[in-house]
Amino acid sequence: MLRRNFLIAGGAITSRLALPGGIVAVAGCAGTAPEGTGFEGATMGTRYGVRLAAHPGTGALESLRAAVDAALAEVDGRMSTWKTDSELSRFNRARDTGWQALSPATARVVGSAFETSRASGGAFDATVGPLVDLWGFGPPGAVQSVPAAKAVEAALARVGWHQVEVDATLGRARKRRGDVSLDLSGIAKGYGVDAVVRALSARGVEDFLVEVGGELAARGTRPGGGAWRVAIERPLPGRRAVQRVVDLRGGAVATSGDYRNFFQDGGSRYAHTLDPRSGHPVGHPLASASVVAGSAMTADAASTTLMVLGPEAGLEWATARGLAAHFLVREGGTLRELWTPAFERHLAA
Repeated sequence: MLRRNFLIAGGAITSRLALPGGIVAVAGCAGTAPEGTGFEGATMGTRYGVRLAAHPGTGALESLRAAVDAALAEVDGRMSTWKTDSELSRFNRARDTGWQALSPATARVVGSAFETSRASGGAFDATVGPLVDLWGFGPPGAVQSVPAAKAVEAALARVGWHQVEVDATLGRARKRRGDVSLDLSGIAKGYGVDAVVRALSARGVEDFLVEVGGELAARGTRPGGGAWRVAIERPLPGRRAVQRVVDLRGGAVATSGDYRNFFQDGGSRYAHTLDPRSGHPVGHPLASASVVAGSAMTADAASTTLMVLGPEAGLEWATARGLAAHFLVREGGTLRELWTPAFERHLAA
């Protein structure tokens, strides 16, 4: 049987490993290369998958699975907004404005998030949680109607990355108003992917592909040799299709899109990508943004930022920073494809 030789970004590994999200990764040459091996599991409210180019042996495979599970459990236990006992949830519940200790990992991710906030003029904002909850995309659950203007205004008053100060060197943060909270959902999955990469590399694994909820990273070569291949998904109603395939050589790729998590009210569609500057879901025609970067954390935050900025401002922002970014823009009943110059070198031949 002919096997597909790529995986979909933000999507699922299409041969043996079922992975979630908007990207598809490449598992080997169709029908000719060995399939390798791997494992998968649940984490962060989604699924993860690891694909290895060669089988390390049954005992070693289970040891790797345990190491990956532990690495992801640590990230989830620190940065989840869904777990009430996570480090982040405890920080959010505290109402004082004094310094609170954070683990080095959480402080690093918060610091990186704020760097992206500063660079994007607030388009990326880790304090967006009150808006996420209000619009029905957070732990309190879904809504079926647009929030009242006064409710949006009240939530927006609690949003603003400048209302939290982080000291990543000393591992601490403090709020400038007690009811501000942090939501790392736009960057923590990427950090989780990087944590898995470190765990596998520390155990001598050289050739592998990692995916957590649609964010991927690769090292070495795929089964049979050559770069791991990742396909960017073409968002189509009711089915999955490939838009573009890229070679992933020792880097990471993340996709953000508006086509999976949304609700409709009064004939209008409201997607889960919220603009922290306005308090409302974005209204531009950008369907998805994908970023290839050296780390999954960087790619994750950048793709989220581009979904907020939209096609024109996003393309300008990404190009100015030398980011390898790909855009799918809705135009009537079709999709227009755009990418930055840096993305060109990642296109599969």
